[in-house]
Formats: sequence, structure tokens, C-alpha cells
Amino acid sequence: MPTSSTPVGRTERLLNLVIALLWTRTWLTKSQIRQAIEPYANAKSVEAFERMFERDKDELRELGIPVVTGTNETLFDDDTTTTGYKIDREAYQLPVLDFTAAEATVLGIASRTWQQASLAGPAARALTKLRAVGVEPDSESLIGVEPRVRTVEPAFAPLYRAVGHRRSVTFSYRKPGGDTAERHLQPWGLLTWHGRWYVSGHDTDRDAPRVFRLSRITGTVKAVGRSGAYEIPDDFDARRVLSNDPAPTYPARLGLAAGTGQSLRMRACGDHPFDADQIDIDFTDLGSFAAELAGYGPDVVVLSPPELRRAVIERLEAFVAGSEEGAR
Repeated sequence: MPTSSTPVGRTERLLNLVIALLWTRTWLTKSQIRQAIEPYANAKSVEAFERMFERDKDELRELGIPVVTGTNETLFDDDTTTTGYKIDREAYQLPVLDFTAAEATVLGIASRTWQQASLAGPAARALTKLRAVGVEPDSESLIGVEPRVRTVEPAFAPLYRAVGHRRSVTFSYRKPGGDTAERHLQPWGLLTWHGRWYVSGHDTDRDAPRVFRLSRITGTVKAVGRSGAYEIPDDFDARRVLSNDPAPTYPARLGLAAGTGQSLRMRACGDHPFDADQIDIDFTDLGSFAAELAGYGPDVVVLSPPELRRAVIERLEAFVAGSEEGAR
């Protein structure tokens, strides 16, 4: 797990603080914030928590997030122990914006990339703890912060942490021909290419840079060795490597709800109106494309081919089963 001192841990902590301060209808005291957010609760002392929180609060304000102070007390508003914090929603929210089709596509791709970050678990625990201490929620304030449907490549989260910590990993990898082999990698970065996720890095068995498709990683990605064990080169271009390895494409037909699936519409084949309720589109990897489509939930329906439709349904059923299990 990332610690609060790593870039990944700090980002996770800041995001959870933003969610907590947006989620509340009332002012959150320092005591409530410390109870809700794990890195604060794990601080060695009150002084360590105070220093961490003050740095985070200042960083959010420098980023333009309006953290404001106030109190829920009306009689003793000069009591510093009752001082609370929240985010001024009117100053935080954007005005209504209009986007071109191309801009909407870029935002759609960015939102799916954001959904891959494994931050939902700690954030959910923080909100549960706030409920436990009697903080009244305002769930509508989190619209646009929480992802809609999370369909994550299982290998993404451990590789994301390994890149952040510069820590080597091992995993079983299925070759295009179907055979599997154990790989040992110093991961450098994650990227998406034509709807598929890849990890780039230094293959220590071959002593050479390599790129691996996440959908072909089987089993568990295991971190080995110490953190900070290697440096990530600045001159390696994983996209150049991938562009020299074109993959075959397969046709699909999709049904789309009005006003949804802008990035899919931009990639459609043939001459479709941009607001068409059905489009034809090519894909290269069934698993990755099914995961992408499942992320749209009921807004996108696969009309053909049947194997793609089954793959999407399986992912949605797995998501529902996981949500029900987590609620027990």
C-alpha cells in the first residue's frame, strides 16, 4: 500500500480530503477529519497530524480549491476546538460549459483514465467513518467526483503502485499464441493505445525495454524488492514501439442513448450522424473493448457481435456481484 509520504499516497490523501469536505453539509472539525481519513488517523501524534493537515489544506488552496473555515456553534464561535472546514461549493463549481464534439471526446477519454486510479476504497471508508460520527451527508455534491461504473483491468492497480514506488514486479503473461511465461519487469509507466492498456518497463530477463498488454497478464502482479530500486528513463517512447505492432481489427455495432458515448461516436466507421442511435465501430481487443463499453453502463448496448455482448454482460454482472458483496 502507498504510504502518505509517496506521490501516490499524497494524491490519494488529498483526494479523500476533497471528497470529505465536499460531502458534508456541516463544518468538519479537525477531530472528525482525523477520524475519517486513514493517513491522518495513522499519524504518530496530534502534532504530526496537525502539520500534515495544514500542508494539505494549503496545497488545496494553492490548487484553487476554496477550503473555508467556520463553526457549527452559535454561542461559542471563538472556541478553536469547534472550528470546522468545508469547501465553498459555489466557488468550487464550474459554470455551465459547452464543448465541441472533439473536446467532449478528450474529456471522455480522460474520465475513463481517471476511473482506473484505485482511490475509491479509501474514499468510501472515509465517508463511512464520517457517517459513524454523525456527519450529515450531501451526496449530490460529489457528482463529478465519483466514477460511474468502475471496470478495471486487475493488473492496473498493482502496476500503478509499482510505477509510483519504482518497485520491480513479476507476473504471468499470455503470449498471442496462447502460451504463458513468467515475466520480471521494472515498470516505467502505464499508457492506453487504441483502447488497450499497456505497461512499459525494463524486462530484466531480456535486459531490454519491453511493453506488455494488461489484458494478457494472468494471475496476480507481485511486487518484489525495495522501493526506489531503479530510475525511469526520459527518452523511452512506448507509443513508438506500439505503433510498429499493428493489431487486427474486428467490427461491432452499438446502440447508444441520446447524448452519450461521444468518444465512441468519434471513432465510428462509415457516415453516421453524430447523434445516431446506432453506430458501427472497429475494435482490436475484445477484453479491453468490453471493459470500456461496460463503463458506460446502460447508455451503450452491444448489438453485435454476440461474443462482445456476452463479454460486456459478464463484466456488468461481476460489477453488480462485487457491489452486493461489498455492501454485506
